[in-house]
Amino acid sequence: MDSFALITVESPCFVLCIFFLLLNFLILLWKLYCKRVNQACYLLDYVCFKPPDDWKLDTELCGKVVRRNKNLGLNEYQFLLKVVFGSGMGEETYAPRSLTSGDPNSCNLNSGISEMDQCFIGALDPLFEKTGISPKDIDILVVNVSMLWPAPSLCARIVNRYKMREDVKAFNISGMGCSASLISINLVQNLFKLRPESRALIVSGESIAPNWYAGNEKSMILTNCLFRTGCCAMLLTNRRADRTRSKLLLKTLVRFHLGASDEAYNCASQVEDDLGRPGVKLSKDLPKAATQAIVKMIKVLGPKILPTKEILRYLVIRFLAGAGSGPMSLNFKTGVEHFCIHPGGAAVINAVERGLGLSRYDLEPSRMTLHRWGNTSASSLWYVLSYMEAKKRLRKGHRVLQLTFGSGFKCNSCLWEVVRDLENLNHNVWEDCVHRYPAQNLTNPFMEKYGWINDNPDPIRIAQAFDES
Repeated sequence: MDSFALITVESPCFVLCIFFLLLNFLILLWKLYCKRVNQACYLLDYVCFKPPDDWKLDTELCGKVVRRNKNLGLNEYQFLLKVVFGSGMGEETYAPRSLTSGDPNSCNLNSGISEMDQCFIGALDPLFEKTGISPKDIDILVVNVSMLWPAPSLCARIVNRYKMREDVKAFNISGMGCSASLISINLVQNLFKLRPESRALIVSGESIAPNWYAGNEKSMILTNCLFRTGCCAMLLTNRRADRTRSKLLLKTLVRFHLGASDEAYNCASQVEDDLGRPGVKLSKDLPKAATQAIVKMIKVLGPKILPTKEILRYLVIRFLAGAGSGPMSLNFKTGVEHFCIHPGGAAVINAVERGLGLSRYDLEPSRMTLHRWGNTSASSLWYVLSYMEAKKRLRKGHRVLQLTFGSGFKCNSCLWEVVRDLENLNHNVWEDCVHRYPAQNLTNPFMEKYGWINDNPDPIRIAQAFDES
């Protein structure tokens, strides 16, 4: 103690150096802490678009829309009926007015822009009202609509309508398919690392009208049966002041792209048929590509989100069972409470159920979303999440896994942690109908009206059924 006192008296410069070294060390720690906090990606809030009632595509109207395609024959009618009543969709999905009230065979660029304008307004206006955040407070804007890319861009239309700041960083993403919303989140996540104290707005939707296929190629007619109108606006933030009012915290995001494989690359693509009619073609290789993507995703995602105990259990069992024991899967429920699976169709949901070993309860939100809203492309995940929130499943500390697929072929996933209990149904798209779900009977009315087509397909009776529509 005396020697230290001697040093402080005789060497004041030494003490001063020690003081500044400690001060710089503390400043460095504070900067590292602030950097880590500012790089976090929080979901402040989101709103899904609910189209007006005159956009509803019920059984009768769906039959009329199909009849307007004069290029279809009896074989195509039979194929369409089988697809529709086996799709898992109900009577309350939506399509734009240009399809439900006009001629779907004459939809053009203006039809698509009008459709997207209504979707954007229907999602953004309530989001700004719900959060109390002004459009001028947005630092980053990302818009993803795969099948519509006008000039000026859809991103520019939003900037113009809401009079956003001149320095807003705007990005317009197209061609990414149903996985586009997670790609947008990944973009914002990376931008947040460079831009502390920022807010980002993501708008995720799809344009149905100008991409309606008016031909008779079965692989291209399929998309007319599966896709419906939807849109979602999400507000993300890395501002420290927004953390406590946010809903979710992004923990990890994993992306896979199988485009190097010709089969995977061509399984979903925008093409023209032999007569030059544009549309989206779905190949028979799609289920195979999806299965391969899930397998690769599990190998990378599992170690990132599952507890060490589950990883060790899997490795030990795998070692004891030997190489020829057949497939064994990780138990994802040990690290995830809720599964938000893209409702791309009944077959997609069933495949994920088998691949991840999930229960009917786990996939109830995806199946009910498919029944109520259909496949709304990139925004579908958020209708599924809204269902979970409307059912008050999401509690503080719970983890939510989102998994989606897209053309190319892509498989993307991300894990969120619930920041606070979510119980408020204000501006929840399920607010007026969640009490009717889960529906016990998911059969489409087409089954009751046209079910005979499976057992005794009679071309004359098919023609008469469509005439009655």
